[in-house]
Amino acid sequence: MQTSPDGPYREEDALGKAYDARLMRRLLAYVGPYRKQVVAAVAMLIAASGLELVGPGITKLAIDNAFPNQDTSLLALLAGAYVLSLVLSAGLSYANTILTTWIGQSVMKDLRGQIFSHLQGLDTAYFDRNPVGRLMTRVTSDVEVLNEMFTSGVVTIFGDVFTLLFIMAAMLIMDWRLALVTFTVLPLVTVAAWLFRVRVRQAYRDIRVRLARINAFLQERISGMSVVQLFRQEEPTRDRFRDINDDYLEAHLRSITYYALFFPVISFLSSLALALIIWYGGSAALRGAVTLGTIAAFLQYAQRFFRPIQDLSEKYNVLQGAMASSERIFRLLDEEPTIREPQAPAVLPTPVRGRIAFEDVWFRYLEPDEEAPPTPGALEGEGPRREWVLEGVDFTVEPGQRVAIVGPTGEGKTTIINLLMRFYEPQKGRITLDGVDVREIPLATLRSQMGLVLQDIYLFSGSAAHNVRLDRPGVTEERLEAAARRVGVERHIERLEGGWDRPLGERGSHLSVGERQLLSFARALAGDPPILLLDEATSSVDSEIEAQIEVALEELMENRTSVVVAHRLSTIRNADAILVLHHGKIREAGTHEELLERGGLYARLHRLQFASAQTTAA
Repeated sequence: MQTSPDGPYREEDALGKAYDARLMRRLLAYVGPYRKQVVAAVAMLIAASGLELVGPGITKLAIDNAFPNQDTSLLALLAGAYVLSLVLSAGLSYANTILTTWIGQSVMKDLRGQIFSHLQGLDTAYFDRNPVGRLMTRVTSDVEVLNEMFTSGVVTIFGDVFTLLFIMAAMLIMDWRLALVTFTVLPLVTVAAWLFRVRVRQAYRDIRVRLARINAFLQERISGMSVVQLFRQEEPTRDRFRDINDDYLEAHLRSITYYALFFPVISFLSSLALALIIWYGGSAALRGAVTLGTIAAFLQYAQRFFRPIQDLSEKYNVLQGAMASSERIFRLLDEEPTIREPQAPAVLPTPVRGRIAFEDVWFRYLEPDEEAPPTPGALEGEGPRREWVLEGVDFTVEPGQRVAIVGPTGEGKTTIINLLMRFYEPQKGRITLDGVDVREIPLATLRSQMGLVLQDIYLFSGSAAHNVRLDRPGVTEERLEAAARRVGVERHIERLEGGWDRPLGERGSHLSVGERQLLSFARALAGDPPILLLDEATSSVDSEIEAQIEVALEELMENRTSVVVAHRLSTIRNADAILVLHHGKIREAGTHEELLERGGLYARLHRLQFASAQTTAA
């Protein structure tokens, strides 16, 4: 991230080019499936542009032919033709609006679907680097900006351009001298449009920067509203938001000011062109060189000539915003996942036994702008020192065995779970399941063998039944009820109004922390996985629910491979093996009794926790 005088500079603030041919080619590729509709829309616009010539032409015929000859039948014919042109123009405008809007919405639907599918394929590290708000902006705001370009930008530009060309051609054909006199204001129009474009470009950037500040401020303060209220920060927070809001208002008013100046200038230049037509054309008419009908037609042509110029100037902003949004969207779509499906997938034994092995595993979290893994020299300790989360970790979990992983905070316990699930990839070493490297197993197959329960439980806003089932075809009603009964969550859900069909609210807000934890157990176990992974799964529950969970786990872990990351050492006394992590390495391994007798790091952690528990009880 760079800095600017206005504060942090992020990609949302960048303007980019007003037109980028490379980006435009990629955008137009999305129109490919709708090329027939686009051709029809352009044809309608060309026809509508041609109809712009009908009115002035009819006016010339009426003044030069029908009026002098008192030809009422010709007048009636001309009037009918004029009304018909208006009806056709209105019909074309209606049909074109419907069609272009349909095209734009269809393209946006396809693009939103592609972005969402792509997001689901990216690895966890990408979401560590990119805030949720930014990704939401890609799928919503940025896509909507492109919709405006497709519906009122790209296609309608054809109409404005053809209208200008048709009117210029008609004026030159009708009287080239008078046409050149009319065109003398075009250099002034060009200068006005250029100045407007430069000023509005800066105002447009300022609006985006200030809008980003408002969004960031709101997201942070609303998420932390309990802290704001706890420390009585309502007044300072309101004052800060008022300042940001005032800046946003000022930027918008500046933009409106430029528009308020530009359109009267164009209107003045249009009137100047009319005055030149009246002056030069009137003088020529007095000499008999030009007919009154020609002057009347030129006056109408001139009025219609400046409308598309105004439209094109406005569409510059639409195009500029679309280029900036498309660049951000394509940057996301071009992001390659680091966790990839194997090119030659291996087949797991059937049934899966659940033997897990870590073989000399080294891992460190990469910086946001760091793509390549560290060099072997740095890996072996040569060159610059790197902060490794795991250093040469080796251990094996046999089928049906219960292994607990303990250690101080930040020592890599959760990282082991993440590597096993292939949320991240180790820089060196390998991890196997039943002797097969996990990198050679399809992700869906690998993860379907594991039931994962995290400390930070995430529940969706749907019903309790949906949160357990998650649309998995193998989770029947019977398996859902059995899983809920075995972890003891059914009595908590059934007391809710609506029971299993009751919507749980955002992130399960209608349930207590312990109830959410129990529901996550039911979710993990409903698929009957051969491997259970528990990451601090009982750290946030009270003693009653913890005891309830421990009873259920004793039954559920029978004949099932289990890896338990634990903070409370009292919950892992019965583990078959306990691994003690310290500074990224396994320092001790053994049963609870063996490690206590050894008097090492585990014994010290146990004493500290036991003393803390006694102090709390006292």
